[in-house]
Amino acid sequence: MNFAARIDHTLLRPDCTEAQIIQLCEEATAHGFATVCVPPCYVALAAGKLEGTAVGICTVIGFPLGYATSAVKFKEAEVALYDGATELDMVINISALKSGKTAAIQDEILDLADLCHVHQAQLKVIIETALLSEAEIELAAALCVAGEADFVKTSTGFASRGASVADIELLRRVLPETMRIKAAGGIRTRAAAEALVAAGADRIGSSNSIALLAESDESTSA
Repeated sequence: MNFAARIDHTLLRPDCTEAQIIQLCEEATAHGFATVCVPPCYVALAAGKLEGTAVGICTVIGFPLGYATSAVKFKEAEVALYDGATELDMVINISALKSGKTAAIQDEILDLADLCHVHQAQLKVIIETALLSEAEIELAAALCVAGEADFVKTSTGFASRGASVADIELLRRVLPETMRIKAAGGIRTRAAAEALVAAGADRIGSSNSIALLAESDESTSA
């Protein structure tokens, strides 16, 4: 398994600097990560630094709380795609989900998925599993399928916990095989990442990516 190619090399801290984003891009190129995941204000910078490489540019929409209006999320997505994003990680409106406004959520996902696909980009939908019951996770997953998203993503990394093996197992059980899963939030060890992949995750979002790879190198040389 090419582990690095499953990782979105992530830096979304509010205090990150431009120099750190540049370093993130250099690391992603050197290690062959799937994407860098950067704040929207740094998408154009990352796109310029990664031009001509195989590394994608991911950014976040409606992040981290998800309750921006659909019109605002759509505009965020337009700007990000114009700046060079190839993947968008959008947070659903969790309040709307818990209020039973499923049609509005599905429409929002479908509108953003259509926009992404016109630009040959992919949409990941963050459902924030830490805040949902199992039944709500299943409902959110169904809305992602109906909305034609490319991935369901577990977490922002800003909630009480990130991805769990149980989350991934549940999502893999209820999603069609064609729908991919991104696990994110609090993935600090190679063992934890591999357990999530074994449970069914296709992509790992981590701000600890270099350490995950170094851990693998250490275990190989031991």
